[in-house]
Amino acid sequence: MIRTLIIDDEINNRRKIRDLLEKNFPSIEVVGEAEGVQSGYTMITRELPDLVLLDIRMEDGDAFTLLDTLGTINFKIIFITAYEEYALKAIKFSALDYLLKPVLLEELKSAISKAEKQILHELNIQLAELSNNLNPSGNKRIVLKTFEKLHLVPVTEIIRCEADRNYTRFFLQDGRKIIVSQSIKDYEEILCEQGFFRVHKSHIINLSFVDSYIKSDGGSVLMTNGSSIPVAMRKKQ
Repeated sequence: MIRTLIIDDEINNRRKIRDLLEKNFPSIEVVGEAEGVQSGYTMITRELPDLVLLDIRMEDGDAFTLLDTLGTINFKIIFITAYEEYALKAIKFSALDYLLKPVLLEELKSAISKAEKQILHELNIQLAELSNNLNPSGNKRIVLKTFEKLHLVPVTEIIRCEADRNYTRFFLQDGRKIIVSQSIKDYEEILCEQGFFRVHKSHIINLSFVDSYIKSDGGSVLMTNGSSIPVAMRKKQ
């Protein structure tokens, strides 16, 4: 099922879209509605949707304010707009999907079909990685999902992870940084089984990349890439 949110400040629009989705798209599960930027942020961070149908202009702000507040986007977006909407041309240039108000079934079907294909493609990649990771002798790779793509990262190439509110920032051996919209706690168990250690509430390190332990200034770990990571009092021993 594709977990879907509807964010629109007009209750009649939300009801119509929900009705169209529930009657015509068995693969869609509407997990919630919101009427603005603030409630949309709360709903997205709580429900972690696969797809968001997002009104552009709302009473307490616009869609782009909401997306900026979220930071990393890990879901597909179908914008909802009007003919006179100032952002329509920009959306077209950016090759993003949009629906014009009032939302029509045939246009909704086309947009949902594109989203389903993208989501199913990602699912096939994830299932292929599952097969690889079930192999005891295989090199484990973790799937890090961002809005742009799925990153298939060998666990041995992760130097460290750092919490950033409800997000986690991964620092890789090749210098890349990947931010995903999952908390660091979601990764603690699987990584700590692979030679990692949570030295602080905001930091998990790969022990293979530890250069030294600094006793002064409360204690910290120096990583081979030059990062200095604080060590919590209860983790020092």
